Amino acid sequence: MTIQTTTQKAAETAHNVAEGVFDKASETLQSTRRMTNESIDKAETRMQRMQEGVDPMIDDLAAKAQDLATRGISYCAHTGERARRQFHQAADATNRYVAEQPGKSLLIAAAAGAAFATALMWTRHRGERY
Repeated sequence: MTIQTTTQKAAETAHNVAEGVFDKASETLQSTRRMTNESIDKAETRMQRMQEGVDPMIDDLAAKAQDLATRGISYCAHTGERARRQFHQAADATNRYVAEQPGKSLLIAAAAGAAFATALMWTRHRGERY
């Protein structure tokens, strides 16, 4: 296995991790949108029932709630897009670093692997004592 192959694998792993994080962020965004829409629908239903017997201030409150919900959905959409860009920037930066510093990248990957293996063995060892 060459340093270039190892470097490429490290870059692919970093890219895969970034994509996984992006996918989770997208799922969270979709879930937030769905819950927000359900809340808006419930609020609209309640507001319609109340409007039949309550004064015009309710109309104003409903409009404000709708505006707030719309701004919330817009904020979530922008946040998701910003997160996706940041994940791609991190993956690109990692790829550049691995390409520019293959030796250091290999040492960092080896150190991270050793630290993970040590933590895993330590955790298993602690679990056996209890």
